[in-house]
Amino acid sequence: MRRAAALALLALAALALPARAEDGQLQHPFLAAPVWVYNNWSAYDELSDEVPLTEELALRELDQLVRLRRAGVRVDYYVMDAFWYDPDGGYRLWRKDWPHGADAWLDRCRENGIKPGLWFGTNSLVHLNPAETWRDSLTAAGDAMALYRGGFLADFMDVLQSWYDRGIRLFKLDFADFAAALPGDAKTVSRPRLRRRNRAALHAALAAFRRRNPDAVLVAFNGFVGDVATAKSAVEYADVRWLDVFDSLYAGDPRPSNVPEMNFWRSVDIYSDRMVRRFDLAGVPLARIDSTGFMIGDTGTNYGRRTAGWRGMALLTMARGGWINTIHGNLEFLDDADLRWLAKAQSLFDALQQAAAFRAFGGFAGDREPYGYEAAAADGAVYVVVNPAQAEQRAELPTMPHGAGGGRHGRVLYHDSGFVPQLEGRAIRLGAGQLAVVGFGRYAGPDYDLGVGPDIRIPRLIEPLDAPFARAGAALVYRATLKVPASGDLRIIMRQRDQTGQIMRSVSNRSMGEFFTIRAAEGDRVVPVAINYDKVVWSGLSWAAGEIRRADLTPGATLTLTLSSQDDDRSLRLEGHVFRVEY
Repeated sequence: MRRAAALALLALAALALPARAEDGQLQHPFLAAPVWVYNNWSAYDELSDEVPLTEELALRELDQLVRLRRAGVRVDYYVMDAFWYDPDGGYRLWRKDWPHGADAWLDRCRENGIKPGLWFGTNSLVHLNPAETWRDSLTAAGDAMALYRGGFLADFMDVLQSWYDRGIRLFKLDFADFAAALPGDAKTVSRPRLRRRNRAALHAALAAFRRRNPDAVLVAFNGFVGDVATAKSAVEYADVRWLDVFDSLYAGDPRPSNVPEMNFWRSVDIYSDRMVRRFDLAGVPLARIDSTGFMIGDTGTNYGRRTAGWRGMALLTMARGGWINTIHGNLEFLDDADLRWLAKAQSLFDALQQAAAFRAFGGFAGDREPYGYEAAAADGAVYVVVNPAQAEQRAELPTMPHGAGGGRHGRVLYHDSGFVPQLEGRAIRLGAGQLAVVGFGRYAGPDYDLGVGPDIRIPRLIEPLDAPFARAGAALVYRATLKVPASGDLRIIMRQRDQTGQIMRSVSNRSMGEFFTIRAAEGDRVVPVAINYDKVVWSGLSWAAGEIRRADLTPGATLTLTLSSQDDDRSLRLEGHVFRVEY
């Protein structure tokens, strides 16, 4: 049924899709060139954290944005995300705890040549009370407004126009509820018909807004792309009919994928890659997908990552080919050396994003096979490749499209530390969980070198060990024993599945390092296990990964490994795997 629905959506949307250029790159119908957007969400977080949006914070990040630009980093827009508004102001009034309202921020954006943007909750009431003119559109629950009747939609479009007239140039629409019904319609009109009515009304209104304001940028978030719920690992659908009014569709907030990685942040990378691939296969051009994968900061929304693993995250954001490139969070966490590196990476990809043909290749991101992105231009090509497996693997690079001048010889421009990737003609050998960037043609020169990523470390060797895990009692506890090998560290991977073998996430307000545990002992001696997933994960987690260092092990001793989950569903099962690794 889901596949049939997706095919129907594609058929309906065929006329809305822009034409392909001769070189295979899908041209953007609204933007003349790719843009870079700064969004201040995750520098503050009033949903999964308690860091408020203040004028001081917003202007501090604006100062940082100016610092980025002086260092050569390109940023075109500054988006003020959720909760900038007075709850009683119907999106017309700024929040009262800002001494200067919106004026200081708007004036300083204008002075520095930065285009401002604003977040709107579309027709859902998110920390917002309904304005008087919206009340005849309210649902019975009072948490959203119908778009097809009543005063809400006309007033909402007037609000957008009023902010455009004040200088806002990017509009982020979030939390659209297309099932919203007037109280009298909730029981008499089918849900599919309600969704059609609401979509048609908003689509027509946004199309008219675009005609009046052709330089406005519209980006679509939750609701327009289906259900991006807390514990789900993927959206339900990507409705390509929105592509003729929106510049981009977002592919879900960053979260760990269902792929276990010793480095938690690489699993987060894989989630965004998997979502981009799903949208790609659903008919959304890569240029129109905002992967939303570049998020630094120290709040709950991005699991307090600060800048951990940020370089691979930035490279993947660019390599996915989107024309909306968004940086979220605390810009002050990037030091001057980081900014020089980011400016250099941008210089590699900026021209490619506009002129090259982008495509995804390899396995479906998150499965065992290596995968990546190709940007092929007339004078060369760049490949960003990821090996998601707990094994060294050889990734085949695709043959370049007709007319691309990549040349025979390539160069590894960037890779995670530890394992040194080996380029073998049109293939590259990668370590377990490793990312690498390869250039051919003009991009194979040393001027494009981006160095070695310092904070994701890949083992030089990894090999599986025989350690069958068995359930120990009624609880979700599994154990295995093995003889400690003569050399190397030990890596332990745990995954949680249901009775049919499907991966199952658990959601908890506790640290997942307490919820999923890996314990080790040699007899009565507890052996320490190093983990990287010990975070409060609002989106849930389905796996655990840990390593035991050689110095903490006794060669030849019997080691007992215990895996456990605190999930209440005792029908779930755990699987465990053990590897010997050397760094």
